[in-house]
Amino acid sequence: MRQKPPPTTVHGLVVAGSLFIGLAFQSCTTAPPHIDRFPGYPVGFVERGVASWYGPGFHGNKTANGELYDMHKLTAAHRTLPLGSIAVVRSLTSGRHVTVRINDRGPFTRGRVLDLSLAGAQALAMTGNGTDHIELRVVGYTARPEGMGVLRIQIGAFSDLQNARALFEQSRSQFAGGRITQVEMPEGRRYRVQIGQFMTESEAHAAAARLDRKFNLQSFVVRDDG
Repeated sequence: MRQKPPPTTVHGLVVAGSLFIGLAFQSCTTAPPHIDRFPGYPVGFVERGVASWYGPGFHGNKTANGELYDMHKLTAAHRTLPLGSIAVVRSLTSGRHVTVRINDRGPFTRGRVLDLSLAGAQALAMTGNGTDHIELRVVGYTARPEGMGVLRIQIGAFSDLQNARALFEQSRSQFAGGRITQVEMPEGRRYRVQIGQFMTESEAHAAAARLDRKFNLQSFVVRDDG
Protein backbone atom coordinates (compact mmCIF):
# COMPACT_ATOMS: atom_id res chain seq x y z
CA MET A 1 0.00 0.00 0.00
CA ARG A 2 1.13 3.55 -0.54
CA GLN A 3 3.05 5.35 2.14
CA LYS A 4 3.72 8.98 2.75
CA PRO A 5 5.86 11.01 4.90
CA PRO A 6 6.99 8.11 6.79
CA PRO A 7 4.02 6.12 5.92
CA THR A 8 2.03 9.24 6.00
CA THR A 9 0.65 12.18 4.33
CA VAL A 10 -1.87 12.78 1.92
CA HIS A 11 0.59 12.31 -0.41
CA GLY A 12 -1.99 14.40 -1.45
CA LEU A 13 -2.98 11.54 -3.63
CA VAL A 14 -5.70 11.41 -6.14
CA VAL A 15 -7.65 11.19 -9.56
CA ALA A 16 -10.56 10.72 -12.05
CA GLY A 17 -11.41 11.20 -15.66
CA SER A 18 -11.98 8.95 -18.57
CA LEU A 19 -8.85 9.56 -20.58
CA PHE A 20 -8.12 5.86 -20.70
CA ILE A 21 -9.94 2.93 -22.24
CA GLY A 22 -9.38 -0.59 -21.06
CA LEU A 23 -9.63 -2.87 -18.10
CA ALA A 24 -7.93 -2.16 -14.81
CA PHE A 25 -6.13 -5.45 -14.96
CA GLN A 26 -4.70 -4.95 -18.45
CA SER A 27 -1.56 -3.28 -19.64
CA CYS A 28 -2.32 -0.08 -21.51
CA THR A 29 -0.20 0.68 -24.53
CA THR A 30 -1.99 3.53 -26.33
CA ALA A 31 -1.23 7.04 -25.06
CA PRO A 32 -4.19 9.44 -24.67
CA PRO A 33 -4.35 12.65 -26.72
CA HIS A 34 -1.59 15.07 -25.75
CA ILE A 35 0.23 18.23 -26.66
CA ASP A 36 3.86 18.09 -27.59
CA ARG A 37 5.74 19.80 -24.79
CA PHE A 38 5.68 21.50 -21.43
CA PRO A 39 8.49 23.81 -20.24
CA GLY A 40 11.18 21.88 -18.42
CA TYR A 41 9.70 18.44 -19.06
CA PRO A 42 9.94 17.51 -22.74
CA VAL A 43 8.16 14.50 -24.11
CA GLY A 44 10.63 11.67 -23.67
CA PHE A 45 11.60 12.60 -20.09
CA VAL A 46 12.64 9.35 -18.36
CA GLU A 47 12.99 8.48 -14.68
CA ARG A 48 13.75 5.18 -12.99
CA GLY A 49 13.11 4.21 -9.39
CA VAL A 50 10.75 2.48 -7.00
CA ALA A 51 6.98 2.82 -7.42
CA SER A 52 4.33 2.08 -4.80
CA TRP A 53 0.52 2.26 -4.91
CA TYR A 54 -2.38 3.59 -2.87
CA GLY A 55 -5.95 2.37 -2.69
CA PRO A 56 -9.02 2.11 -0.41
CA GLY A 57 -7.78 4.46 2.31
CA PHE A 58 -7.62 7.33 -0.21
CA HIS A 59 -10.50 6.43 -2.51
CA GLY A 60 -12.76 9.47 -2.88
CA ASN A 61 -10.24 11.96 -1.48
CA LYS A 62 -9.46 15.12 -3.45
CA THR A 63 -6.32 14.96 -5.56
CA ALA A 64 -3.82 17.73 -6.25
CA ASN A 65 -5.64 18.82 -9.40
CA GLY A 66 -9.02 18.93 -7.66
CA GLU A 67 -10.41 15.62 -8.91
CA LEU A 68 -11.64 12.90 -6.59
CA TYR A 69 -9.29 9.96 -6.40
CA ASP A 70 -10.72 6.86 -8.06
CA MET A 71 -8.48 3.89 -7.39
CA HIS A 72 -10.04 2.07 -10.37
CA LYS A 73 -8.77 4.64 -12.90
CA LEU A 74 -5.31 4.66 -14.47
CA THR A 75 -3.71 7.58 -12.66
CA ALA A 76 -0.64 8.22 -10.54
CA ALA A 77 1.03 10.69 -8.18
CA HIS A 78 4.43 12.29 -8.81
CA ARG A 79 6.18 14.92 -6.71
CA THR A 80 7.19 17.36 -9.48
CA LEU A 81 5.90 16.42 -12.97
CA PRO A 82 3.22 18.76 -14.36
CA LEU A 83 -0.28 17.64 -13.46
CA GLY A 84 -1.78 16.27 -16.64
CA SER A 85 1.41 14.52 -17.75
CA ILE A 86 0.82 11.23 -19.57
CA ALA A 87 3.42 8.59 -18.77
CA VAL A 88 4.10 5.01 -19.77
CA VAL A 89 5.25 3.09 -16.69
CA ARG A 90 7.18 -0.12 -17.32
CA SER A 91 8.02 -2.70 -14.68
CA LEU A 92 11.73 -3.49 -14.76
CA THR A 93 10.86 -6.76 -13.01
CA SER A 94 8.17 -8.20 -15.26
CA GLY A 95 8.33 -6.05 -18.39
CA ARG A 96 4.62 -5.22 -18.10
CA HIS A 97 3.63 -1.63 -18.83
CA VAL A 98 0.70 0.72 -18.38
CA THR A 99 -0.17 4.28 -19.41
CA VAL A 100 -1.26 6.61 -16.61
CA ARG A 101 -2.13 10.27 -16.10
CA ILE A 102 -0.44 12.27 -13.34
CA ASN A 103 -3.16 13.95 -11.28
CA ASP A 104 -1.75 13.97 -7.75
CA ARG A 105 1.34 14.69 -5.67
CA GLY A 106 3.43 12.02 -4.00
CA PRO A 107 4.83 9.65 -2.97
CA PHE A 108 5.82 11.35 0.27
CA THR A 109 8.33 8.66 1.13
CA ARG A 110 12.02 9.07 0.40
CA GLY A 111 13.38 6.69 -2.21
CA ARG A 112 10.16 6.33 -4.20
CA VAL A 113 9.39 8.13 -7.46
CA LEU A 114 5.76 7.25 -8.23
CA ASP A 115 2.51 6.27 -6.51
CA LEU A 116 0.20 4.32 -8.80
CA SER A 117 -3.53 3.90 -8.43
CA LEU A 118 -4.80 0.43 -7.60
CA ALA A 119 -5.70 -0.08 -11.27
CA GLY A 120 -2.20 0.93 -12.36
CA ALA A 121 -0.62 -1.39 -9.82
CA GLN A 122 -2.84 -4.26 -10.94
CA ALA A 123 -1.80 -3.68 -14.55
CA LEU A 124 1.83 -4.16 -13.49
CA ALA A 125 0.93 -7.08 -11.20
CA MET A 126 2.63 -5.35 -8.25
CA THR A 127 -0.17 -5.21 -5.69
CA GLY A 128 1.16 -8.25 -3.87
CA ASN A 129 4.64 -6.89 -3.28
CA GLY A 130 3.43 -3.33 -2.79
CA THR A 131 6.40 -1.84 -4.67
CA ASP A 132 8.25 -2.44 -7.91
CA HIS A 133 11.25 -1.07 -9.80
CA ILE A 134 9.93 0.89 -12.76
CA GLU A 135 10.86 3.14 -15.64
CA LEU A 136 8.63 6.15 -16.23
CA ARG A 137 8.60 7.84 -19.65
CA VAL A 138 6.58 11.00 -20.38
CA VAL A 139 4.80 10.53 -23.72
CA GLY A 140 2.61 13.63 -23.73
CA TYR A 141 0.33 15.95 -21.81
CA THR A 142 -3.39 16.53 -21.63
CA ALA A 143 -4.84 19.54 -23.41
CA ARG A 144 -4.25 21.85 -20.46
CA PRO A 145 -1.29 20.72 -18.35
CA GLU A 146 -0.91 22.49 -15.04
CA GLY A 147 0.86 22.23 -11.72
CA MET A 148 4.12 24.13 -12.27
CA GLY A 149 4.27 26.13 -9.05
CA VAL A 150 7.38 26.68 -6.96
CA LEU A 151 9.39 23.78 -5.58
CA ARG A 152 9.74 23.26 -1.84
CA ILE A 153 11.72 20.88 0.35
CA GLN A 154 9.69 18.59 2.61
CA ILE A 155 11.76 18.02 5.72
CA GLY A 156 9.36 16.19 7.98
CA ALA A 157 5.84 14.97 8.76
CA PHE A 158 4.40 14.70 12.26
CA SER A 159 1.24 13.67 14.07
CA ASP A 160 1.96 16.37 16.68
CA LEU A 161 1.60 20.00 15.53
CA GLN A 162 4.09 21.29 18.12
CA ASN A 163 6.81 19.01 16.78
CA ALA A 164 6.11 20.26 13.27
CA ARG A 165 6.30 23.88 14.42
CA ALA A 166 9.58 23.26 16.24
CA LEU A 167 11.27 21.85 13.14
CA PHE A 168 9.79 24.60 10.96
CA GLU A 169 11.22 27.33 13.21
CA GLN A 170 14.62 25.61 13.34
CA SER A 171 14.80 25.37 9.55
CA ARG A 172 13.76 28.96 8.85
CA SER A 173 17.27 30.15 9.66
CA GLN A 174 18.38 28.44 6.46
CA PHE A 175 15.63 29.35 3.98
CA ALA A 176 12.90 31.97 3.92
CA GLY A 177 9.37 30.94 3.12
CA GLY A 178 7.72 27.63 3.76
CA ARG A 179 4.61 26.24 5.33
CA ILE A 180 3.07 23.58 7.53
CA THR A 181 0.24 21.73 5.81
CA GLN A 182 -2.40 19.65 7.56
CA VAL A 183 -3.55 16.46 5.88
CA GLU A 184 -5.96 13.73 6.89
CA MET A 185 -4.56 10.24 6.51
CA PRO A 186 -6.23 6.86 7.07
CA GLU A 187 -4.07 6.56 10.20
CA GLY A 188 -4.85 10.06 11.45
CA ARG A 189 -3.96 13.71 10.97
CA ARG A 190 -0.46 14.62 9.85
CA TYR A 191 1.43 17.90 9.63
CA ARG A 192 3.95 18.23 6.80
CA VAL A 193 6.79 20.70 7.07
CA GLN A 194 7.91 22.23 3.76
CA ILE A 195 10.41 25.07 3.38
CA GLY A 196 12.01 27.27 0.76
CA GLN A 197 10.89 28.37 -2.69
CA PHE A 198 12.89 27.22 -5.71
CA MET A 199 12.33 27.55 -9.45
CA THR A 200 14.57 24.70 -10.65
CA GLU A 201 14.94 21.12 -9.46
CA SER A 202 18.74 21.30 -9.46
CA GLU A 203 18.65 24.24 -7.06
CA ALA A 204 16.07 22.56 -4.84
CA HIS A 205 17.94 19.24 -4.69
CA ALA A 206 21.22 20.99 -3.85
CA ALA A 207 19.51 22.86 -1.00
CA ALA A 208 17.90 19.64 0.25
CA ALA A 209 21.30 17.94 0.37
CA ARG A 210 22.69 20.80 2.48
CA LEU A 211 19.75 20.57 4.88
CA ASP A 212 20.14 16.81 5.22
CA ARG A 213 23.79 17.23 6.18
CA LYS A 214 23.16 20.05 8.62
CA PHE A 215 20.11 18.68 10.43
CA ASN A 216 20.49 14.93 9.75
CA LEU A 217 17.26 14.81 7.73
CA GLN A 218 15.89 12.69 4.90
CA SER A 219 14.19 15.41 2.90
CA PHE A 220 12.83 15.41 -0.63
CA VAL A 221 11.62 17.95 -3.18
CA VAL A 222 7.91 18.53 -3.86
CA ARG A 223 6.03 20.96 -6.08
CA ASP A 224 3.67 23.45 -4.46
CA ASP A 225 0.59 23.65 -6.71
CA GLY A 226 -1.32 25.84 -4.28
